[in-house]
Amino acid sequence: MNTKLKRGGGVLMPIFSLPSNHGIGSFSKEAFEFVDALHKSKLSYWQILPINPTGDGNSPYQSYSTFAGNINFIDLESLIDENKIDRENIKNLDFGKYPLKIDYDKVTKSKIYALKECFDNSFDENDSKYQQFVKKNSFWLDDYSLYMALKEHFNEEEWTKWEYDIKIRKKSTIDEYEKKLKNSIDFYKYTQFIFFTQWHKLKKYANSKGIKIIGDIPIYVALNSSDVWVNPNLFELDKNFKPKLISGCPPDEFSKNGQLWNNPVYNWKYNKKTGYEWWHQRLEFSLKLYDVLRIDHFRGFDSFYAVKYGSIDAKDGKWYKGCGYSLFERFKGENIIAEDLGFITDSVKKLLAKSGFYGMKIFQFAVDKGKITDDIPFFYKTNSVAYTGTHDNDTIIGWYEKLKTKDKQSISEFLYNDENLNFSLIKNVLFSSSDVAVIPMADFLGKDSQARINVPATVGENWTWRMGKNEFDDDLIERIKDIIKLSLRT
Repeated sequence: MNTKLKRGGGVLMPIFSLPSNHGIGSFSKEAFEFVDALHKSKLSYWQILPINPTGDGNSPYQSYSTFAGNINFIDLESLIDENKIDRENIKNLDFGKYPLKIDYDKVTKSKIYALKECFDNSFDENDSKYQQFVKKNSFWLDDYSLYMALKEHFNEEEWTKWEYDIKIRKKSTIDEYEKKLKNSIDFYKYTQFIFFTQWHKLKKYANSKGIKIIGDIPIYVALNSSDVWVNPNLFELDKNFKPKLISGCPPDEFSKNGQLWNNPVYNWKYNKKTGYEWWHQRLEFSLKLYDVLRIDHFRGFDSFYAVKYGSIDAKDGKWYKGCGYSLFERFKGENIIAEDLGFITDSVKKLLAKSGFYGMKIFQFAVDKGKITDDIPFFYKTNSVAYTGTHDNDTIIGWYEKLKTKDKQSISEFLYNDENLNFSLIKNVLFSSSDVAVIPMADFLGKDSQARINVPATVGENWTWRMGKNEFDDDLIERIKDIIKLSLRT
């Protein structure tokens, strides 16, 4: 356990945004080259987004499982080198025609095809490493693999629409489908084995280069997930397994109708009765997977905003009491970053202080209606992680270009001299007192709003941005290295 993170600089870069030959970032040689570039740049942290399978809207925050890995991130080139896939058999697969934008439908279809060839060619259920993996991860892997096989069997229908006996997990029906769908279940187990084998290899390499991985877990899980199917009592569901309440965000200046996130909310009373067993498994699993863990929407553990299921917007929602500190008691002092953004009350601040977790500061919140706020880097405390912006914000250039004249004038007082506007803004964060400063890769590259990762409360173009193959070049490495040294973050 480490209660203090080393002062350092980092980058926010989703796995899916990395360059690769197959339509989406993966654990390919380009990922290892990215680590090399971080090392040369004197950066110490690589923050990623959730690496779970993406569900509705391709969002990593709407996953089919909170434990499983996204098999789209599996590197096919490694499998070709290991003679598990014949290059000739996949050379005509369509992974999308735009190298800087992900086409999820094409990528997923082609990856599944390639991985099924890998499975047919190389699966050996008696392999000792595979057996060890299955045994160690059985607490989630068995249910997840059956869930995915059933999902495929029922033509991708949501589990709440499955046949009644399998929907309620009747044991005799579970046994029947486990036999009937064994081949498909084995496929999903095997691809998870490959995923985590490749992930741990990349993480080990990053650690050997002095790079710590900051992982990310959402507070909520998708209704259409193995987690809710297996553990319905942990959530506020009715007798037909429909949510009584769904998660969201109240109206504010950015969204007059609020935001509907559409996740089922937790039955915290029941969770507490179980000793938070599922939550503890989830957090312990994630803390082993990463070096540092960011927990999304931390304020929702103090109190959460929810609306009735079927609401067309979030205007008529209410605040409900969350679990509070009791969930986190055993994790005090762990390397955890709490996303303490949004509507923050004194009780949320007390929960953060009691937990001992790091909070977050966002430079893009430093100015509001021509006035400087507490988010100006001058006020940052050491036990915080500072960002120019997160995946939910515009790029720093896109943000600055959209500022009103008054706000630009206010922020100009804090601009450092630099020929590049993005670095003038970035320096504010890197030179702050925060122990860790994380800059989105698109900000280092000086990208405009075209490189924005996510616009909350919208669907369609989110989670698709990718970096070009030669963009993280020697010139950029030198620029970053110089600023990291000046900011005493080496």
